[in-house]
Amino acid sequence: MDYESWAENQETSTVSVDEHDLEVAYYDDGDGEPVLFCHGIPTSSFLWRDVVPSLADEYRVIAPDMVGYGNSAMYDGFDRSIRAQEEMVDGLVDELGLETVSFVGHDLGGGVALRYAAHRPDAVETLVLSNAVCYDSWPIETIVTLGLPSTINEMSVDDARELLEGMFRETRYDDPDGAFVEGMLAPWDSDEAIVSLSRNAIGTNTSHTTEIDPSEIAARTLLLWGVEDEFQPIEYAERLEDDISGATLVGVDEASHWVMADRPDAYTDHLREFLDGA
Repeated sequence: MDYESWAENQETSTVSVDEHDLEVAYYDDGDGEPVLFCHGIPTSSFLWRDVVPSLADEYRVIAPDMVGYGNSAMYDGFDRSIRAQEEMVDGLVDELGLETVSFVGHDLGGGVALRYAAHRPDAVETLVLSNAVCYDSWPIETIVTLGLPSTINEMSVDDARELLEGMFRETRYDDPDGAFVEGMLAPWDSDEAIVSLSRNAIGTNTSHTTEIDPSEIAARTLLLWGVEDEFQPIEYAERLEDDISGATLVGVDEASHWVMADRPDAYTDHLREFLDGA
């Protein structure tokens, strides 16, 4: 699926985050038990294009664009931290009338999932974390630099997209297909979007994961991790496995940070097996 087709299948809802009414775009398909997917920085829900549609035969799959990302609200003037994204998810779950969800989170979305599962244990039956930010594993230097006003003020839209394209191409395990790169770049196509990217980057706050005690997570937990990741090394998954009671760690070989894009079939198979066992 290309980005245009993905965007055409998105719906929108208005969610209150810190008293800001923000538009949230999300992919929603299927009629089974709900599974919510949350992406990270600097991506969008399109990251899940090879995983989410293939699960819709058995589950209701919901993949929002975090606020400040994708086709969700991008204007300047609201919080985009994972604490705020947790509030967005809570509002969207409420808007959709869901009592419980299985939560799949990647990168920053994994940090959101950790917080949500810790703070709302009755709402999360199953938790899947993939190359997720946790403890003090983040932010990485590239993202910190992007968040500096002095950096972004000197960048044109083309400059920023060139930087992002290099990141996506260089950090995939294999050469990425054109649809992946084009889809990852598609939302970052305006001055407003580039400012939003910078605000997203400056909102990366280590305290929002160090304040969470993973040992308090009650959900069945799968750590589905690309083993070649340099951003969020698998040692952090091993630490989570030690701290979360009963957690299962599955390392996906020949996969880097973008594990669901590097090895979509293996990723989906492991995820479906875990969800089916809930």
